[in-house]
Amino acid sequence: MKNVCLSLADIAGKAYIQAVCRASADLGLGSFEELLAIAEEKVEFFPPAFEEKIHALLAKCGTQISQGLKSSSSGAATAAFAAAFHREHAPLSGLGPFRLGEDGKLSLIGKSEHYQASLGHNFPGFKLLINAQRIGILNATHNNTRGHLTRMLEKELVRIANGIAPGDEAALARVLSSTEPHVLNRVINLETGSLACEAAIKMMLARFYKLQPTLPSPVYEGKTPVFLIMQDFKGGKEANYHGTCITAQTMRGMWQEFALGMEEKGLLKTVAVKINDLDDFKKAVQEFDSGNCKIAGFIHELVLMNYGAIALTEEYVTVTDKICHEHDIPVFVDEIQSCMWSDKLLMFKEYNSTPDFVSIGKGFPAGCYPASKMLTTSAMDNLNLFGALVTNGQEELASLANLITIRFVEENKEHIAAISTQWQQGLAEIAAKHADKIVKTEGRGLLTSFVFSDTDKAVKFGKALGDRYRIDAGVQTYKADCPPAVLNKLPLISSDKVISFVLDAMDELLKEA
Repeated sequence: MKNVCLSLADIAGKAYIQAVCRASADLGLGSFEELLAIAEEKVEFFPPAFEEKIHALLAKCGTQISQGLKSSSSGAATAAFAAAFHREHAPLSGLGPFRLGEDGKLSLIGKSEHYQASLGHNFPGFKLLINAQRIGILNATHNNTRGHLTRMLEKELVRIANGIAPGDEAALARVLSSTEPHVLNRVINLETGSLACEAAIKMMLARFYKLQPTLPSPVYEGKTPVFLIMQDFKGGKEANYHGTCITAQTMRGMWQEFALGMEEKGLLKTVAVKINDLDDFKKAVQEFDSGNCKIAGFIHELVLMNYGAIALTEEYVTVTDKICHEHDIPVFVDEIQSCMWSDKLLMFKEYNSTPDFVSIGKGFPAGCYPASKMLTTSAMDNLNLFGALVTNGQEELASLANLITIRFVEENKEHIAAISTQWQQGLAEIAAKHADKIVKTEGRGLLTSFVFSDTDKAVKFGKALGDRYRIDAGVQTYKADCPPAVLNKLPLISSDKVISFVLDAMDELLKEA
């Protein structure tokens, strides 16, 4: 892991930083010289001593190393949240891939705190966020006052999405001005992944319905919009997950009476296509992209982390992209889960995909802020401000967290590729050794699962992993005909020693089972 060392001025630019320091000095927040010294302080993102602490803690994983908190707030949760709550895991502190919970026991965040803490906890590079606050950089902005850092981030995301090298301003300018199809050069700043997905769905629906009465007639006005999503192995819609807004929930089989009512009125229809089945996809296009129907969009994840971590094949993505482009069907790659967990930062680049929408989740700001994005094209830029409105979707410190993470991860692409390979090879070896229990591995890179031969084995393994080693794992046994899977998604800062520790723990438990 390379130890990046940067200042606020290095990331945000000297002209901006000097302007901030002058403004804050004029407001009496300190002298210009004092504030500029803070802004120019070089911060080590991943000093050797930090990794040494992580390695020293491995031997203590699963044990009580702190007094903990004996009495804490009971809260006021709804019944469902209260039933799911585990007080012992509620965080008191953390370091790298470790969380120290209220019971004082050390846990390894094997799911990256439900798939968002890409750089673990207390990442040293985020001292720059503290420095930003100290010199007076504000967080809260509004849609019509997007700050310098947010605008910088928008351009960085376009650069990454289009595979442009850092510093190639000429290539970036060409992409930003492009009106060619499938060129991602527009960014909508949002709070959560659900809202990012909602924005894409609304943009696709805007080709069928007017957002407001004064707008021009949509190109597919009068046709029934049909969304294609991933099918579960029972023939239903539980394999896909694209947020908790109501339209996205209907796409995964919820609110059935409401969804059926819309379908009967010809307002909206969702059709599930079989995972990695090109013939089924072609059949769906032939049936629903004709007559009174028009396919409004094809929405998918590259790794179905809510359905056993099944990965789409490269052939499937390539061919479905081509079919969709031929039929004017927008492709929406939902990367809320997979973004940042790739040596290319966006996993769709690994597939050489050419989507019309890409959602980016909290892996980019490493879970520090609820900051998600929707990338889209000039052609799909069809909503006015109020159609995509999110009041607080462009906070400056959240954007800075993104910029910090991007700089660090781009410098450590080789490390991410190496640990991904180590993890995949290790899982394959364990699965082969314990073929009586494990049917196969699923996933891509660090987004993975063990698929067990039966549900009981999966549940027992996940419980034992948590009880003995305090390694978080997701046990997925509740979706329709989903293979019994135990999921992991380790932080990007995991070293070969951390990877080996988790693999050895898994192997040991399987030997005893």
